[in-house]
Amino acid sequence: MRGKRSKQYRKLMQSYGMTFGFREPYQVLIDAQMIQDTSRFKMDLLGGLERVLHGKIKPMITQCSIRHLYTLPVPQSEKDPLILLAKSMERRRCNHHDLDEPLSTLECLSNVIDPKKSATNRNRYVVASQEEEVRRFCRGVRGVPLIYVKRSVMVLEPMAERTVGVKEGMEREKFRTGLRAKPGKRKREPEDEQAGKVPEHEEDELVDGEDKENDERPAKKRKTRGPKGPKGPNPLSMKKAKKEKPRPEKADVEHPASAPGEPENRPDSETTIIERATDGTELPLGKRKRKRKHKAVQLDELRHEIAEDNKLSHPSE
Repeated sequence: MRGKRSKQYRKLMQSYGMTFGFREPYQVLIDAQMIQDTSRFKMDLLGGLERVLHGKIKPMITQCSIRHLYTLPVPQSEKDPLILLAKSMERRRCNHHDLDEPLSTLECLSNVIDPKKSATNRNRYVVASQEEEVRRFCRGVRGVPLIYVKRSVMVLEPMAERTVGVKEGMEREKFRTGLRAKPGKRKREPEDEQAGKVPEHEEDELVDGEDKENDERPAKKRKTRGPKGPKGPNPLSMKKAKKEKPRPEKADVEHPASAPGEPENRPDSETTIIERATDGTELPLGKRKRKRKHKAVQLDELRHEIAEDNKLSHPSE
């Protein structure tokens, strides 16, 4: 397949997908004549369909088309490969198997593609047929891609006039909807925020509603955001700071009230009574520093006491 034609087919299937909702895998209805011609041209039918449609496919065949292959006026050795290929595809039930003779390809496929005669391809079938009558009928149904083989080349037909009309109508409707819809607000750039600029659509809104805002309520101040800097740490992952316990400050020592007529039993100064320790430090009265005595001093005092006791016990000596 040439590159230019392949590109056209890809765009055509994209249009079918956007307008009628076609999606992969594409459901391809294949008739008996298509199987015969591709076998005669030594073509890979399923691979060629995937290349033309630019996607995966789900090949389907009706019960009537399989019965047409059984009734071919050719030797059995030639029919067997065609029947095996048809049986490898998914069978699409057309409910014509009860008839003694199979219906023609046109009658069978018309009942499968458009059973309610509404001229719409509800099940989104792609039709691969070699019969001109079938393709002519499918051109009257909206949204039916058509494939056929011409001189060992697989061709995808361009959109029919009726299908093109539906596509253009949908595009016009989208265009009108876009005009009626209110345009969204443009996001402010950080440079505009720093400079204090206001987008054009916001300026128009401010000019139109300036009198109303002045009458009803004062205008709200716009918040200006500064440039984004480095983000701080996650507060949940941080270790909680320990709260420092305030040191208890002892208030003035409260003294019991003195009896009437007696002088007040209070120190001269209103400050806390402080005692000076031996090493020169000042301590509150409640916390006196214990005086430590050395062993030598203790021994001397003990000897002195023993000597005095001896004197008292033996005064004559």
